[in-house]
Amino acid sequence: MKINGTPYRTIWATADNQAVEIIDQTKLPHIFTTLRLDTMRDAERAIRDMQVRGAPLIGVTGAYGVALSMKHHASDAALKASCDMLLNARPTAVNLRWGIERMRAFLAPLPESERAAAAWQEAARIADEDVEINASIGRHGSEIIRALHQKKKATVNILTHCNAGWLATVDWGTALAPIYKAFDAGIPLHVWVDETRPRNQGASLTAWELGQHGVPHTVIADNTGGHLMQHGMVDMAIVGTDRVTARGDVCNKIGTYLKALAAFDNGVPFYVALPSPTIDWTLQDGVKEIPIEERAAEEVTHISGLCDDGQVRRVQLTPQGSRAANYGFDVTPARLVTGLITECGVVMQPDSRKLSALLKPA
Repeated sequence: MKINGTPYRTIWATADNQAVEIIDQTKLPHIFTTLRLDTMRDAERAIRDMQVRGAPLIGVTGAYGVALSMKHHASDAALKASCDMLLNARPTAVNLRWGIERMRAFLAPLPESERAAAAWQEAARIADEDVEINASIGRHGSEIIRALHQKKKATVNILTHCNAGWLATVDWGTALAPIYKAFDAGIPLHVWVDETRPRNQGASLTAWELGQHGVPHTVIADNTGGHLMQHGMVDMAIVGTDRVTARGDVCNKIGTYLKALAAFDNGVPFYVALPSPTIDWTLQDGVKEIPIEERAAEEVTHISGLCDDGQVRRVQLTPQGSRAANYGFDVTPARLVTGLITECGVVMQPDSRKLSALLKPA
């Protein structure tokens, strides 16, 4: 995708394969800057501090983190220690485990002398595959938007939650990929952008990248979606996900479940876009089995913004002494999901049988 007309990915290796560069997403939308990651610990910190975020991008960053480690130490012990540390950076997104375990399995049989170069090549392959997967998600999902437009004969209004655009992946995005593909094909559309408290990924990231691409959009408070649906102002909802169980339960940013309930009550199609590595085939019941990350209370009690003097400052919202809980994700049961949009096609009314038939590895 483009920033001020210049094509970017969210992560890329330097020309000499000695470091990795990323867009620092904690600075957006007011400051665009990139960071250089020189060590595995730099990659682990970028994941933990959400300088990179979004399940697919976290997985690719984890893969590059292993490559950075192999640059310095390529022993079996170093490979294990690096993989273990990176795995602990974020507990919810299954893509992180997928990317790291793929690197571990690829590198373990190789002689130590070959691991460094091979690690860079494999991490780059994982990144390129992510781009192709997301472009395919976009093609499948754009057909849903096209069908809605043909039926409605007017602008398609789409509600999304959190950020599942190209900033959450290497390129294109998951939930926003169909929107970009449809927009580029000339289909008239408009996006309702949930602010997505407490980190405001919708207001700061989704709105920013949609604006960069010229897609019409409106930022709304998180609690507005139900009202819009009741008044026929939403034609479909589409979100991303950090983990999907084998039967189709969806774990995504906190607040997604409430949007799904409102969509179900108002007959609004509720879609989830995801790459197949996001499916955790070891789990069935998402509510009981998926670990939900609890993040720092300061994300709820404080907020950053651009002040009138042009400076970005952090301020406190809550009274001194008030406690805050910060659950990062919730789980939407499969029964509330109209369809899962994947690189292999759309799984309508998902369940274990349908998911396995289309996506489960042999």
